[in-house]
Amino acid sequence: MGLNSLEVHRWTGVRETPPDQEGKHTMTVFRRKASATRTLTIGTSLGTLAATLMLATPASAQSQDGAAQTSAGVKVPDPAGSSSTAANPNEGVGAADRRSDNAAVTGDVTAAQNETNAQAAGAAAEAATGDPAEGDIVVTGFRRSLENAVVEKKTRDQIVESISAEDIGKLPDASIAESIARLPGLTSQRVSGRSQTISIRGFAPDFSTTLLNGREQTSTSDNRQVEFDQYPSEVVNQVLVYKTPQASIVGQGLAGTVDLRTIRPIEFGRRVISIGGRGTYTDVDKFNPDSKRWGYRVNGTYVDQFLDDRLGVSLAASYIDEPYQFREYRSGGYSTNGPNGAFLVGFPTARGTSTRLKRFGGAGTVEFRPVPEFTSTIDAFYSDFKDLQSRRGVELPLGFGVGDFFGTTFNPATATVTDGVVTAGSFGGVQALVRNDAQRNTAKLYSFGWNNAYKGDDGWNALLDLSYSRTNRSEFSFESYAGTGRGRTRGVNETISFTTNNTGSIFTPQLDYTNPNLFVLTDPAGYGGDIVQAGYFNDRRLTDEIYQVRTEVEKVIEDFFLSGVRVGMNYTRREKTLTPNEAFVTLPNGAQETPIPSQFLLGTFDIGYAFNGIGRALAYNPFDLLNAGVLTLLPRTNANDVLAKAFSVKEDVMTSYVQGNIRQPIGSAELTGNFGVQFVATEQKSTGLIFGPTGTFSQTQGTDYLDVLPSANLSLRLANDFVFRAGVAREIARPRLDDLRIALSYGVDTSSTPPIIRGSAGNANLRPYRATAVDATIEKYFGNSGYIAVQGYYKDLTSFIYRDQERVFDYGGLPAPINAGLLTTSIGTIRQPVNVGGGKLYGVELAGTLPIGRLVGALDGFGLTGGGSYTKTEIRQSPTAPVTDLPGYSRWVANGTAYFEKYGINLRGSVRYRSTFLGELVGFGANRDFRRARDELIVDGQIGYDFNAGFLKGLSVYVQGQNLTDEPFATEENRNELQVSEYQKYGRRYLAGATFKF
Repeated sequence: MGLNSLEVHRWTGVRETPPDQEGKHTMTVFRRKASATRTLTIGTSLGTLAATLMLATPASAQSQDGAAQTSAGVKVPDPAGSSSTAANPNEGVGAADRRSDNAAVTGDVTAAQNETNAQAAGAAAEAATGDPAEGDIVVTGFRRSLENAVVEKKTRDQIVESISAEDIGKLPDASIAESIARLPGLTSQRVSGRSQTISIRGFAPDFSTTLLNGREQTSTSDNRQVEFDQYPSEVVNQVLVYKTPQASIVGQGLAGTVDLRTIRPIEFGRRVISIGGRGTYTDVDKFNPDSKRWGYRVNGTYVDQFLDDRLGVSLAASYIDEPYQFREYRSGGYSTNGPNGAFLVGFPTARGTSTRLKRFGGAGTVEFRPVPEFTSTIDAFYSDFKDLQSRRGVELPLGFGVGDFFGTTFNPATATVTDGVVTAGSFGGVQALVRNDAQRNTAKLYSFGWNNAYKGDDGWNALLDLSYSRTNRSEFSFESYAGTGRGRTRGVNETISFTTNNTGSIFTPQLDYTNPNLFVLTDPAGYGGDIVQAGYFNDRRLTDEIYQVRTEVEKVIEDFFLSGVRVGMNYTRREKTLTPNEAFVTLPNGAQETPIPSQFLLGTFDIGYAFNGIGRALAYNPFDLLNAGVLTLLPRTNANDVLAKAFSVKEDVMTSYVQGNIRQPIGSAELTGNFGVQFVATEQKSTGLIFGPTGTFSQTQGTDYLDVLPSANLSLRLANDFVFRAGVAREIARPRLDDLRIALSYGVDTSSTPPIIRGSAGNANLRPYRATAVDATIEKYFGNSGYIAVQGYYKDLTSFIYRDQERVFDYGGLPAPINAGLLTTSIGTIRQPVNVGGGKLYGVELAGTLPIGRLVGALDGFGLTGGGSYTKTEIRQSPTAPVTDLPGYSRWVANGTAYFEKYGINLRGSVRYRSTFLGELVGFGANRDFRRARDELIVDGQIGYDFNAGFLKGLSVYVQGQNLTDEPFATEENRNELQVSEYQKYGRRYLAGATFKF
């Protein structure tokens, strides 16, 4: 028993009858427990009766600090109060009172207060009669987690979705991203087999923001988007997603705002120690000899209060060491060298990737309340993240290799053409390239916050909040090449036949790729020209910092339509810097080829399903070869294309706001909500390198602008548990930070006739995405146990950033690029992001949580939760341009979970579906690459048991299965399933673990 581990069904009323002939009163207590009521006969003691009535009344079960209490003053856990409102600058000091007042319209309270009321009334009945009260219905964690989510949605004035830990230190899924992706209207994109980024209502992660305890966070990406695998689920108690903005929320996004929240120990209200662990197993065999199939994670949480509950402490930590494996096929594009211009597989790669994720994460909170009116809270979060990858495979210069450079030939007589794609044929003169690559992504994230809140008895409240967040990331990629010789004139060539279907191409080679006497370290494809390029080295270093200072004053007004006013200011400074370091990997002493030393061979690796016959190749660790001097580096420190990737962006944002809160009875209903306006003044500066005729020099460019963002949220709450909501707002999403870079990279496009210069650059003068949004919902609740909601939304984007706008550009004043002798003019083209066009995005969502046992008593313990959404986009870069897909946009998104939870048993199965979307992936040189992804249906499941009695009380055990149908991640070109761009298979993952709480 503990946080989110119990649910006691709501007491629906206490009724006292007149005294009978013997002068005794009869009190009827209505319970959900049985169809009949239970009648208790008690004496005429008015004190006992008054205490019982008081304790059974929801409005009296809330203490001053938000924690629920029994008549004896003994606190019980209040999950909503322990993370939802306390010490969160976006909530305001009076937020808990407003939510309690909203709940009082229908007589509902939080889950913990329900439990308290039942306990208190039962204790009062036992005291009056001398007999123990019958046991209350108790159900375990996931249902309690759903009830807390219902309470969040019902009692807030905005449109929100939420999840909370089903038990302390345990979210309902294996990761935060997977849990968030199950919320209505949300979905995720998988990277390396795990959910990493979140899309809200069809928008890419660029359009939403992520907060930790109400404060903006730095990120490990080149942009603002948070990669959620940085945050251990065990240290997060609740996730709240705002779908509509309000004036007092700082750092909100255009699509929505995700707020990760940790435990508030004083509000939590009692001591808890929890420890847990789990093992992980992947069902696919090892692709690489240095990979693993087994992993583990451990976690612990401690919450306690001291000094008569004036001091609270919570600590949580998690460590993970888990493997991820996937097979991958990449086409490398499609040439038109097939018969009659048919598409021909270009430069395919078949490889297997083994990832080892190591992460330590910790969070801590200290709350100090010396007097009831003042609370000071200090938060800290730390994450040390390591993603270690071994990526090995074979590249084949096929369709793009036809011609003089690679010397590959294609026999058209062997070709089979289907829907304009060559689906079978034979290549000759092929010289394969064997790759042994390693990647080490490391990141450290620090976050600190200090919140000081004053809550006066006269209705005046105030807060001061200071925070700091920093991320240091290194993305280290090391490629190593081997072949039969350098270039087609020295190496052994072969004939390769192939067939193509909707999963990619399958090749039939002739050579033995496991023969160390045949394959040597070299530049088989001739990538380096005059340089023997035996690989490539790329080390990208990123630093991201955010400072925030916020202050607010609130005045609560009693018995008036305007129930309160909040006025505040927030200053944010953000600085993000990317420094690239790239080099050619070469052979010492000018060697053309070098044998792979036998002492460094690790055996062989599995090329994958794309190779028939010989499916393995030589394996080694390229770092071992570099450390031994077998390979060496040729730095490209002054190369223009490398220098152009660097950027340093600084933002200073001053946000001022005023918000009025509304509360107005309308008959038996009540109108609640808020209205207000934000004034957001932004100054952005970007520093980078300019390549001028006299050399390279640093320059700073930028701009400043003001956004005025009005918003209003109204909720009409009816006594029959209907809630009608409407929201309207002006919204913005700031430009990507990497789009603000000013450096220009360019080169000669020899495929054009005649050759011309093409380049790309950022734009330091970008303005935000801007939209006017309207939202409306109809929600029907079933107490605190379930709901059904229909939600509609419409966004009119008046300013949109189109990232790939091409225009004419004169390169005459810049240094001449390579192959400049082929040019007839210095006039070329440049692609850069610009503010253009706009458009509309609108859709509808259906969501709900249905405890089936409330409808059919025989099915007590069964339930459903989930939702589906349909979104239509009409974004255009100009009024006459065709519709452009947003990255991450899926027209259909749906998810659902069926569960059974009773007698300590918990079972659940979940599905997630998203229709086709434009996926954002990492391409060559760590550049962004957009590819059309196919629809996905992912199935997960869990079986568990909670011990609620005996010496094992507090122990929970569970087994989970992820991606049970082995759903692939696949992308394609030209909406043609035969033009597979990428096809990844992750396999299934099984997890078994336990948590123990005492």
